[in-house]
Amino acid sequence: MGGCVSTSSQGTRSSNSNREAVTPPCLGIQFSGRKRTKKTFSDHAYTLQNLHTLPNRIFTNGKSQTSCIFTQQGRKGINQDAMLVWEDFMSDDAIFCGVFDGHGPHGHLVARKVRDALPMKLLSFLYSYQGSSKTCFKGNLKKSDCGDTEKDGLDEEKLNLSWRDAFLKSYKAMDKELRSHPNLDCFCSGSTAVTLVKQGSNLFMGYIGDSRAILGSRDSSDSMVAIQLTVDLKPDLPREAERIKRCKGRVFALHDEPEVSRVWLPFDDAPGLAMARAFGDFCLKEYGVISIPEFSHRILTDRDQFIVLASDGVWDVLSNEEVVEIVSSAPTRASAARTVVDSAAREWKLKYPTSKMDDCAVVCLFLDGKMDSESDYEEQGFSSATLQSNHSGNAVESDDGQKSEPSLQRNFTVRSSDESDAHGRLPVEIEGNEETVAAEENWLGLEGVTRVNSLVQLPRFSEERP
Repeated sequence: MGGCVSTSSQGTRSSNSNREAVTPPCLGIQFSGRKRTKKTFSDHAYTLQNLHTLPNRIFTNGKSQTSCIFTQQGRKGINQDAMLVWEDFMSDDAIFCGVFDGHGPHGHLVARKVRDALPMKLLSFLYSYQGSSKTCFKGNLKKSDCGDTEKDGLDEEKLNLSWRDAFLKSYKAMDKELRSHPNLDCFCSGSTAVTLVKQGSNLFMGYIGDSRAILGSRDSSDSMVAIQLTVDLKPDLPREAERIKRCKGRVFALHDEPEVSRVWLPFDDAPGLAMARAFGDFCLKEYGVISIPEFSHRILTDRDQFIVLASDGVWDVLSNEEVVEIVSSAPTRASAARTVVDSAAREWKLKYPTSKMDDCAVVCLFLDGKMDSESDYEEQGFSSATLQSNHSGNAVESDDGQKSEPSLQRNFTVRSSDESDAHGRLPVEIEGNEETVAAEENWLGLEGVTRVNSLVQLPRFSEERP
């Protein structure tokens, strides 16, 4: 397996008692510590293998100091969604969030591999920029903080270019590692990625595929509105379709799903990939499918309340506005992600009763950095084991899938929305005729939604070794 952090970069592990040391902040990167130390490759391998022990990194159902995350398996087989919140990512006020939706026979392994390795690669490139850049920036720098508007604009441009370069290089390195991975077949398997780093008032985002991020914000009348932060990179987008066709790939929809454009090989009606960019999927990389991310930078304001990242299993049945309403009206902040998944499961039954529900994964990041009190968790039926992140009970999955994390176990996240509340699920109340009314409404689906597998010519998952 290739190294996830270059041997010249600095370590990324941190704890309350011992933090790796680095230099003063550059490019908005602020590290704490006493002394710069040089890590060996073996040190970095140890860090990657023990990511699950970090107290400020959560990847299974639960909550952190600023976020809550939840995933539920659909009806197509093993849960191929993965998610991550990593607080203190590179400084005390930096948070990394990501949602990864796998597809193909080994999609669940690809999604988990990207979840673990991609943030490390991003850190590696940020470390290298921090050591070579001549210009320093603070994470919450605003134009109004400096009298020299021209210089401030130049600094912001350099900041954008450096972060963009870091995202592009880390995504490229991630795809390169997947191609050469000795134990993971990514020829017809892959994963989407929607990732962000929030530091102070700066929000940096990189994404590929059709997972999506939205922002819940208040308008001038103090009403909650939804702002879409990413674009669903599907083959029916003109720029994506043009690139694929230039590379001899084909883009068309099947007769029984005319709203779902797919990517096909030039010489065969396979594999039928429902996205234009993804990690892996090397059978299509010569025919227009790429892993180059779209990048965006946004300055957050006091009106911005929360960010929601989710896989397409949520967006296929819920609009941006509906998700913002669900999160803002959730009983507690710790239950917000779970409430969104429950709502999506209910809508799948109402809108697509003959289709198999897709996997759903949701990350809710609250921008004021506040969560609920412990008493709120108990009132909503959350156990302390569920809410506390990264206990020793979390299993570490290997690249060949011999071990799987708790979020992939049937007794943890696989329960459907119609199972009893005795399992600790939040109750979903449907008033008298609400279900009938919803079923009779003339509902229009989102453009380019997919209600079937991302790859139509392959099995959903392969048999794993017991």
